[in-house]
Amino acid sequence: MSEDKRGAVIVISSHVIRGSVGNRAAVLGLEALGFPVWAMPTIVLPWHPGRGPATRLTFPEGDFDKAIDDLIRAPWIDEVSAVLSGYFANPAQAHAVARLVTALKEKKPDLMYVCDPVMGDLGGLYIAEATATVVRDQLIPLASLATPNRYELAWMVGSQLDDNTAIMDAALSLGPPRMLVTSAVPMMAGGTGNLYLSGRHALLAEHRLIDNPPNGLGDLLAAVFLARLLDGVDEEKALQLATASVYEILARTAKRGSDELTLESDLASLSTPMAMVQMRRLVHPAQQRKR
Repeated sequence: MSEDKRGAVIVISSHVIRGSVGNRAAVLGLEALGFPVWAMPTIVLPWHPGRGPATRLTFPEGDFDKAIDDLIRAPWIDEVSAVLSGYFANPAQAHAVARLVTALKEKKPDLMYVCDPVMGDLGGLYIAEATATVVRDQLIPLASLATPNRYELAWMVGSQLDDNTAIMDAALSLGPPRMLVTSAVPMMAGGTGNLYLSGRHALLAEHRLIDNPPNGLGDLLAAVFLARLLDGVDEEKALQLATASVYEILARTAKRGSDELTLESDLASLSTPMAMVQMRRLVHPAQQRKR
């Protein structure tokens, strides 16, 4: 896609004052790759909750709904080519975003909606189950692409996912035409991977595991992968580039000893990553069933 034709992306997620998670990561990733962004916070926090207790600045549900109505009626809404949603503070916000995506798809059927279901990790859900349920039941079915981690996907399908075949079967059962699952089961020793499944591809992008990573990697990956797809990059190349960008920034952050992603120092890693990523083609579940 030529630069003068790049559409805007509406990004709806949390905003932190210190750190690079939620909208702070996603917006920078998209803008660094040349996409205009309309950023809407679902909550404002002084820092990531994992850093310790802090004040939660929230929005009345009615006001959030009105802001969504404003976006639907915005005179510039034709500028928008994609929506990316992440963390929600309550179920009503997820309902409102479902309404936004539905309205925009009626105007622009080819709109890309990326649902990053930010709801949990290895330790279980860290948002209210009612909110997670709305994300699973209303937003995931609307998604052009979903980007859960393995544990979020496991919660959504109600079963443990101990191998990549189980992950792929779970991804197909949920329904989005494209699924990018982080924290997939690695095939290389000491590694971790991103598993991508679409109608054409079953791919695993692996890199070395770095212990105690800072937060925000999933937010950044969803945004950078979306940017590559919007630019018309082939799915396999888009996965390789997005994985390399996030891994390179993680490695550089770890080398600096920072407790937050050092995005501001690593913009080149977003545009031209140099990190090596091991790409593997997996057997697509649809091919297995033909045997």
